[in-house]
Amino acid sequence: MENEATTTGAVLLTKLIEEFKLESIYAPENLESIKITRAEIHRPGLPLTGFFDYFDPERIQILGRAESIYLEKLEASDRYNKIRAFMEKRPVCVIIARDLVPFPEMIEMAKEFNIPFFTTSISTNSFVSSIIASLHVHLAPTITRHGVLVEVYGLGLLILGDSGIGKSETAIELIKRGHRLIADDAVEISKVSEKALVGKAPEIIRYYMELRGIGIVDIRRIFGIGSVKETEKIQLVIKLEPWIDGKIYDRMGLENETYNILGLDIPAITIPVRPGRNLAVILEIAAMNARLKLQGYNTAEEFNKKLEEIYKA
Repeated sequence: MENEATTTGAVLLTKLIEEFKLESIYAPENLESIKITRAEIHRPGLPLTGFFDYFDPERIQILGRAESIYLEKLEASDRYNKIRAFMEKRPVCVIIARDLVPFPEMIEMAKEFNIPFFTTSISTNSFVSSIIASLHVHLAPTITRHGVLVEVYGLGLLILGDSGIGKSETAIELIKRGHRLIADDAVEISKVSEKALVGKAPEIIRYYMELRGIGIVDIRRIFGIGSVKETEKIQLVIKLEPWIDGKIYDRMGLENETYNILGLDIPAITIPVRPGRNLAVILEIAAMNARLKLQGYNTAEEFNKKLEEIYKA
């Protein structure tokens, strides 16, 4: 398949600091260059007791009330040794939740081992779930596909097909009918979970479309801010292909076609293109029919059941 190069990225620590408004306890000089490459975080309860099997220093370490109370109850010398053993592993970043007061030994060793050390007022569980969700988005496996991504009746439609088949022209007609553009020509697709793909446009071409004979147009300025959207979940793939006389196309809708992207099978429809077909209206109907299926109603199956009942009678 085209453009199958998959990338898994890294996110700058400074971006997360800004996103979650973290307060600095100690920021090393190289803070601007530190990258996070793991989507998982770690609550270092066991490492603070001396158990370091499976410890991954590339994960963000988050300390909450439980870790704080445990350290508080230790003798000063024992606490010093356990904190030192933990900080010697040089975790990529340490964050204390709930605005808990950091132990002086931790501040001292953060400086000694050059470890970014921050605090947040958010409760531990809320912060853990929020930062994991954010990291999964930032570090999601991503590919770029040649196509168009639009939102139609709240559903993300990824339109694929050969150059010149009419993807952009169909999208512009959909936008005129009140739907929204996410990406034209190049769609960056990220696997944000084991069940979801999210698409967006590369920043340099965001909100722009190319129409042959006219050139580049700015959709946001022509149709208004309500005509565009930055990201959208991909829920249906529309494959446009030239009409081939003699080819048998699905006329009932009983075939459950799928299209695999990053290991996920997305419902798909193949639509033959020839002069006189109003593709924008066809895609609107496809989106509405897909929404019915998501709600548990399959028109083709219901119609087929009625036919079977008639033949049995």
